Amino acid sequence: MSLRFDIVTIFPGFFQGFLENGIIRRAQAEGLISFGLHDLRNWTHDRHRTVDDRPFGGGEGMVLKPEPLSAALESLGVEPKPKQTPAHSSPPHVVLLSAQGRPFTQVIARNFAKLERIVLVCGRYEGVDERINQLYCDTEISIGDYILSGGELAAAVVADAVMRLVPGVLGNEASGEFESFGAADTEIATVTEGVPRSQHGAGGLLDYPHYTRPAEFMGLAVPEVLQKGDHAAIRRWRREQQLRKTFANRPDLLEKAALSAEDLKTIAVLKERHSDGQG
Repeated sequence: MSLRFDIVTIFPGFFQGFLENGIIRRAQAEGLISFGLHDLRNWTHDRHRTVDDRPFGGGEGMVLKPEPLSAALESLGVEPKPKQTPAHSSPPHVVLLSAQGRPFTQVIARNFAKLERIVLVCGRYEGVDERINQLYCDTEISIGDYILSGGELAAAVVADAVMRLVPGVLGNEASGEFESFGAADTEIATVTEGVPRSQHGAGGLLDYPHYTRPAEFMGLAVPEVLQKGDHAAIRRWRREQQLRKTFANRPDLLEKAALSAEDLKTIAVLKERHSDGQG
């Protein structure tokens, strides 16, 4: 068995040293793992090779556009979820590296090591247009509660932790079992990630979803509230989305977050829906 990593990034050169040394170099030479580096700018169609645009609803930073990412992922054999059929017996597992994701743990690494192919999407700037997450990504992962300039370091961390668990990579199969976290069967949070500056929003919550042009992409429209220019409504929507994302991915943060009475009402509704199986 071998494991393939495909990494979508605007800085493929970042990974050269990482792939050319130590255990990773040897594992590649032995055919146990392989890597593909894919420059996102190769799927742009303007002379400036533009990959980002301003966010709908205003705010700081730029957001990675959906069209280049969609084209890159589909070139790697990833179909949007509405088009996936049972015929796609073993599609790549797509991981979005995001400060708003679930904490990366040894349990997750062990599960990833059982896969045949993983696509790592490296965020940059303010993040990735949320529709890419909805349409293509299977898992949203963070490697730490801190801010990085982009997802490249996070991708290297995930790849390194996962490839060590592929049979044969460490030589002695028991070598990885007795390291820190190695023998744990429960999800122990190690350090987690960052895409740029979007670590946690106000009050210790995860950031809200970001959208940039076009206003409609593959049948998914940017939420109407972000297009109307009602800044009070946008603030309310973004706060609710922060609560939803945090409740889904990092409920532990809610225990220490600064929450208003309105926030608590929203969380109560989310808990009720969760208990009823409504997500």
